[in-house]
Amino acid sequence: MSAELRLRRVYEAPAPDDGRRVLVDRLWPRGLTRDAARLDEWLKDVAPSTALRHWYGHRPEAFDEFRDRYLAELAEPEPAAALGRLRELSGAGTLTLLTATKDVGLSHLTVLAELLRG
Repeated sequence: MSAELRLRRVYEAPAPDDGRRVLVDRLWPRGLTRDAARLDEWLKDVAPSTALRHWYGHRPEAFDEFRDRYLAELAEPEPAAALGRLRELSGAGTLTLLTATKDVGLSHLTVLAELLRG
């Protein structure tokens, strides 16, 4: 199996070729049961802080600054350890990062993907 990184909304139906499915949000997605999510792991510590998430508010014009602030958070011990776990998982085959965010392209998943793809 070749290593592949996928970014998806957690509300999308799981695909047979998703590989390891990891939720990288700090909060559990509304209206979704744990069985329906079909997760392998939930890494809360790699998600943006509550304060950063509220500041950003998924405003496209703020994405570049959000990215910089989020990268700074990822350098802190707990987020760095969770990012290390994602690196381990990404080296072991297909990895699907999941979020409840509506616009995956303007979310923390794109920042994580950039780091994991190196």
